[in-house]
Amino acid sequence: MELGSIMEFLNNKSILVIGATGFLGKIFVEKILRVQPKVKKLYLLLRAVDTRSAEERLHNEVIGMALFDVLREQHGASLYSFVYEKVTPVPGDISCVDLGIRDSLLKGQIWNEIDTVINCAATTNFDERYDVALGINTLGPLHLLNFVKKCNSVKVLVHLSTAYVCGEDAGLILEKPFPLGKAKKGTEMIDIDIEKKLVEEKLRKLHSEYAEESAVTSYMKDYGSKRARMFGWPNTYVFTKAMGEMLLVHYNRDTVPLVIIRPTMVTSTYQEPFPGWIEGVRTVDGVAVGYAKGKLKHFPFKPQLIVDVIPADMVINALIMAMVEYANRFTTSEIIYHVGSSLRNPFKFSNLNELLFRYFTQNPLIDKEGKPIKVGEVTAFSSMASFRIYMAIRYSLPLKVFHQAINTVLFQKHYKDKYTALDRSLKRGMRLAKLYEPYVFFKGIFDDTNSEKLQIAARETCSEADAFNFDPTSVNWEAYMMDVHFPGLVKYVLK
Repeated sequence: MELGSIMEFLNNKSILVIGATGFLGKIFVEKILRVQPKVKKLYLLLRAVDTRSAEERLHNEVIGMALFDVLREQHGASLYSFVYEKVTPVPGDISCVDLGIRDSLLKGQIWNEIDTVINCAATTNFDERYDVALGINTLGPLHLLNFVKKCNSVKVLVHLSTAYVCGEDAGLILEKPFPLGKAKKGTEMIDIDIEKKLVEEKLRKLHSEYAEESAVTSYMKDYGSKRARMFGWPNTYVFTKAMGEMLLVHYNRDTVPLVIIRPTMVTSTYQEPFPGWIEGVRTVDGVAVGYAKGKLKHFPFKPQLIVDVIPADMVINALIMAMVEYANRFTTSEIIYHVGSSLRNPFKFSNLNELLFRYFTQNPLIDKEGKPIKVGEVTAFSSMASFRIYMAIRYSLPLKVFHQAINTVLFQKHYKDKYTALDRSLKRGMRLAKLYEPYVFFKGIFDDTNSEKLQIAARETCSEADAFNFDPTSVNWEAYMMDVHFPGLVKYVLK
């Protein structure tokens, strides 16, 4: 296993990037432009109806972000001329055949030129509409594979997945593909064509009944969750991502060198382009944000279990390393890499709980009245059953009392605000608990043998290995959380 020079590999390369407006997609684009300005071309597929709309998305959602501040400092006023020399925005849609690219000349140019394809596209909402998640996370990879098969000289296709396609498996989880159609529970096989037809039938029925869009959205979210649980996955996101992997591996059939990257819970950047950059509320940070705002004081989790987190720039470094190494292998089989920390540098929920308390006690958020928000230690419930009992006593019973009071004219005004606040707290707490239940009680450890071999090969055969560090053992979790991640959350998410 030899990597050689990463910079040399990237020199004069043409790369197709799907999902460049996403969190990890942006980090990939920034890294390539910063470390190898001699890259030939980055074709960025952006969901847009025309070139102008694609250019606007590139400007507003990619280059205009704080993530590109280091590049801005390097290039100054010439940044945009440099970017538009190297980057071509491509209007399209991964959920469509031929990626929805309508410009036949541009499509032909891509087929002739690209060497490498990176798929970062995904909808990561746990409770996404089933039709949307199926289109992007499941059928999207198949559309991309069929597109890549028409290319003349693609050396590698890299697909960014998630480690949690394993569902709720426990023990040591291997870097292995899923057989097409194999469910996590039960004997019934998953027929992805039938899933697609079921969704189409449900949508036709809803539209024939002139259902409002909000009702269609609600139904499709519930339907996705139902189908996921039926086959043994905890939510629509990981279910549709697992099916996407199944299609890729099954229909590739050694046609294209295929790399699948499965990161765990992705957090803010560790070092590059600067520490602490993050976009949006990601995975476990939903809990952190609720806590920092003083709205989360009780939550179901087992303190001794591991929360498997990995900084975003390490995920991209692993992706680039794997891309280069596998392209140099001249093989057409697939390989899977887990990129996480649970095996080699475990970080427990008890550690997270303690550090959250320390950080936001020392650095409290300020409320609308200009006062610091007080936080306390989170009370842990070791099961969902005990948490539901607590929530029933703490919220449901008082709500019934307030509801009765509201129904009497004398007390209606006095209790209405209390009722609304309690109802909001109950719904927020139960929604968060339900979404995170599979992860706060997750008992799996992700084997990362392939990733470890890649790191060893990088250290031995690549002089630029330090610039592409993805070794989880190099992270001091206390220092990272206190000095990098929590400050990044405050600056970029809670601002």
